[in-house]
Amino acid sequence: PMRRRIFHWGIGVGRKRYENHVAGRADGLGLKIQHAIADKLVYHRVKARTGGRVRYFVSGSAPLSREVGEFFYALGILILEGYGLSETSPLVSINRPSDFVFGTVGRPAPATEVRIDPETGEIQVRGPQIMLGYLNNAAETAKAIDPDGWFHTGDIGELDPIGRIKITDRLKNIIVLANGKNVSPGPMEAALSASKYIAQAVILGDRHPYTGALIAPNFDELMPWAEANGLAGLAPEKLVEEKAVRQLIEGDVRDLLEDFAVFERPRRVALLPRALSEENGELTPTLKTKLRVVQENWPAQIDRLFEDDGVPA
Repeated sequence: PMRRRIFHWGIGVGRKRYENHVAGRADGLGLKIQHAIADKLVYHRVKARTGGRVRYFVSGSAPLSREVGEFFYALGILILEGYGLSETSPLVSINRPSDFVFGTVGRPAPATEVRIDPETGEIQVRGPQIMLGYLNNAAETAKAIDPDGWFHTGDIGELDPIGRIKITDRLKNIIVLANGKNVSPGPMEAALSASKYIAQAVILGDRHPYTGALIAPNFDELMPWAEANGLAGLAPEKLVEEKAVRQLIEGDVRDLLEDFAVFERPRRVALLPRALSEENGELTPTLKTKLRVVQENWPAQIDRLFEDDGVPA
């Protein structure tokens, strides 16, 4: 218990330092002293596991969640996330050791211009690292790079006031509701990952009047909860049919998505009896969801999400 209290105290000190960093404030003397003590008691043990001399890690290819970045920073380990594509050789932007905000991929590399398409929200890039084109494929090159030299990344994002890039989704993932409104599922799926009872979430709703959420529960957390609530011994496929379990997950979905627009939030939730997996063809090797395969594998659950809207799922 004492070690746990010291660990959480050290995490709290690290979080205060990050708050000061984001706000542009210098650490006060008291916080500096606390940090020095926390480094001796907590941080150096974690750093030692990485060799003890690592200044920072660099993350790319897959998104680094803000919560993960903040947690490791609070332990004295800085992870700098960058962004790029093969077509950008491959760097567009990166957080720097003295200029970083978790949840963003930093400011553009030198001599690189970035803009956001006002209609689609797509991130577009121009600079010396942009490819000349796809080999022997002029048609695809013309689609990717416009006459002014802007490369269309296919990613949707935002720029903060000083030009840091925040990626929110892929353009091809955008859900268009029956009323014409666009919904970006990525931010909601990321928000739902904060629930200890949710392992994976897939937001659906293209051409439907509303969205729905397909949820794979975290059974490692759900099973102990079930035992404590009179549902011990039930197999996963039976457990997800229980009303109390549905209410538990639906409550987390409702609470975690309350900051999203009403039309974006899922109206219904369907629970899966297992996690989505690469073995079943539902995930890529980088753990991205293959939506088509998910729809093929779970038609009954998806039908429940949209059974009353009159539109084929």
